[in-house]
Amino acid sequence: MATSKPELQQQKVVSHDEWIAARKEYLIKEKEFSRQRDELSRLRRELPMEKVEKAYVFDGPEGKETLADLFDGRGQLVVYHFMLGPGWKEGCPSCSLLADHFDGSTIHLAQRDVTFLVASRAPLSEIQAFQKRMGWKFKWVSAFGSDFNFDFQASAIPDASGKSIYNYGESNFATEERPGASVFYKDAAGNIFHTYSTYARGLDILIGAYNVLDLTPKGRDEAGLKHGMAWVRHHDRYGQS
Repeated sequence: MATSKPELQQQKVVSHDEWIAARKEYLIKEKEFSRQRDELSRLRRELPMEKVEKAYVFDGPEGKETLADLFDGRGQLVVYHFMLGPGWKEGCPSCSLLADHFDGSTIHLAQRDVTFLVASRAPLSEIQAFQKRMGWKFKWVSAFGSDFNFDFQASAIPDASGKSIYNYGESNFATEERPGASVFYKDAAGNIFHTYSTYARGLDILIGAYNVLDLTPKGRDEAGLKHGMAWVRHHDRYGQS
């Protein structure tokens, strides 16, 4: 299914020397952005931590696992909150776009003391059926029957006005399940701390395809869509109407 505009908007065509001059001018801005990003990452690492006191239990491929078990012997844990609720026929297409990037990175993250996995509120059998369909190999656990998703803003039951808390503020998010990523640290004594969570556009950094699109002349090419990721399909659904 073609979803992008056939032509670029009018852009100036210049000589090679003019192009190099413009590129060098833009390079100054790119380097400044890289320095700002490094500083933002440094400040993120300096955020305070909160101790995780609640005993969360998950259903995983090897059976029941605590939050401590999910670290798999490492000191850092990153959990992607995948939008797949109980009874859903399939997972969120946008979350699936992110998940298409995960398998290649988990082995590399493990070399830096990081365990990366995915959690959803759907029962494990429903998760595994969808995971098999999509061909993913990363670890995916169920938080069904646990407060985990609710405590970390990945699930919410809206109030009578349709609002709930998401991304640290009041939201009218359309479903009870929401995307996000949460980071945890476990010290030598086994204490677990919540160090960071991010939601909404904060997840852009995990989408390699978006980073590539941002390099292109058309960019993300999402203007005019009913919402930014309306073009996204499950990877086995492209080409279908």
